[in-house]
Amino acid sequence: MNFQRGRRREELEINLIPMIDVLLVILIFMMVTTTFSQIAELQINLPTASGEQAAEKPNPVNVVVDAGGRYLVNGSMLSDSGVEAIALGLKRAAGDKADPVIIINADAKATHQAVINVMEAARQSGYSHITFATQSQAKN
Repeated sequence: MNFQRGRRREELEINLIPMIDVLLVILIFMMVTTTFSQIAELQINLPTASGEQAAEKPNPVNVVVDAGGRYLVNGSMLSDSGVEAIALGLKRAAGDKADPVIIINADAKATHQAVINVMEAARQSGYSHITFATQSQAKN
């Protein structure tokens, strides 16, 4: 028995309008919540130094750090390269001077840690005036 004899079958179709609405809402949501990364650059102006000779510093203590990690304090070689030994050498070289200026002469190939050891020894000894000696380049 065919009860639907006179009825025609309707063609099935997909309604795209709700799908487009959902996609537009998702698109708007993505555009609003997206953060755009920007490449940041640092504009650094490096300091320049004048060629004038600095005034003589009172109570200097010269510390030389060579490329091998050996230390000389006012010309005398330290037997140990530990921070405590450097601090003892600084105190011995400073003597009874109130607040000596520690001048660090480090070789260009000396490790960063070797220079930090001198700075830490000066801090432990209570010396706060630390400076670095530099070599000026010959002008052509």
